[in-house]
Amino acid sequence: MSNVTLWTRPAWNTDRWVRDFFGPATANDWATAAGSAINPAVEVARDGDDAVIRVDLPGVDVDKDVTVEVDKSRLVIRGERRDERTEERTEDGGEVRKLTEVRYGSFHRSFGLPAHVTGEAVSAGYDAGVLTVRVAGAHKGAEPQRIAIDSK
Repeated sequence: MSNVTLWTRPAWNTDRWVRDFFGPATANDWATAAGSAINPAVEVARDGDDAVIRVDLPGVDVDKDVTVEVDKSRLVIRGERRDERTEERTEDGGEVRKLTEVRYGSFHRSFGLPAHVTGEAVSAGYDAGVLTVRVAGAHKGAEPQRIAIDSK
């Protein structure tokens, strides 16, 4: 059993669910935003006594738009992928519409931490679109301890 747990809030979008269930989206739906929140892919791995959390954040300015903090025994990663594209116009002034699978918006991921882990045990780095957060000693003492049973 792991001391680091992953918690996510489901993204419920009833309108989109109904459209997907009852038929294909119209051409106008292709160009609309899929929602205001994104859910970046996360990998949680064990490296000795450390927990290593990798979050896929390509195209995100981590210096400006991402925070990593420890709050009440929880590791919280939040941020935003901003849409900084400029609107393109055709020669007659009409809007150019493009199909995109890239989602923009805010995100929030939260992970439970063991009671002995403090903010000093957490370090973070960003390279090639991946945010890596290391929680030193998260698995320390995580092995089960057998207790002797006295019989009388």
